[in-house]
Amino acid sequence: MRLKAPRRGNTVVGNKDFVWGVRTYVMGVLNVTPDSFSRDGVGNDAAAAVEQALRFQEAGADIVDVGGESTRPPSIYLGAGPITAGEEIVRVVPVIEALVDVLDIPISVDTYKAEVARRAVAAGAAMINDQWALRRDPEMAGVAAEAGVPVVLMHNQESTGYDDLVPDVIDELQRAVDRAVDAGIALEDVIVDPGMGFGKTAEQNLELLRRLDELEVLGRPILVGMSRKSTIGLVLDLPVDERVEGTAATVAFSIAAGADVVRVHDVKEMIRVARMSDAIARGWSQG
Repeated sequence: MRLKAPRRGNTVVGNKDFVWGVRTYVMGVLNVTPDSFSRDGVGNDAAAAVEQALRFQEAGADIVDVGGESTRPPSIYLGAGPITAGEEIVRVVPVIEALVDVLDIPISVDTYKAEVARRAVAAGAAMINDQWALRRDPEMAGVAAEAGVPVVLMHNQESTGYDDLVPDVIDELQRAVDRAVDAGIALEDVIVDPGMGFGKTAEQNLELLRRLDELEVLGRPILVGMSRKSTIGLVLDLPVDERVEGTAATVAFSIAAGADVVRVHDVKEMIRVARMSDAIARGWSQG
């Protein structure tokens, strides 16, 4: 692993200019679900969602990621499976509409469904975070291109089988980037995510994190979301609500290894970790 090298270019998200290489950006997770794996879902309580998002903004978050469907693996859905686009719209759109009126930072929508993305952008979302990299819904690429908003393309697959883990992830992400550009999405609007915890074992997640700098070959900003993931629970033998320190270790390592954005639940704490990690990885001088 090498310390983080400056990245050139920028991506405009809403009214904010994300200049890559200046610092690490922090995305706060806002789950408007009753069954969030991280146990922090606010359900359909828009007032609670606004309150949480305002706390994120006050702590220094750069973007809020609103999700209406639990992304936990099917094996641990605990009776709650994937929901319809209509149900997801009912959850996320009112919250996004409420957030637009009070937040100064942009809003992302965490969905792989084209109609949800379309309605969310119309409501004020300025980014689409697609955990299936435009593959699960054939209309998603067109929706994102028409909306003209940045997209996060996450690596994901049904199994944990790989011929060669990191090259396979890189190859699939490159195909995702090509798919986005072919659909009319501007290259500067594409961010890649290696998909920690999605189609990967704990050992594979740790290897991918160790070798994160190899994703630099894609030439796109890298988002990492290891916050509270089961890998941390397995390593430390801790429940999901006691993984702050483990998350902090993954955030610090991700930044040193090349992450441009970290997606986290514990925003205040991880912003402090990110700022300190930036000072080490990029250099810092008083004033």
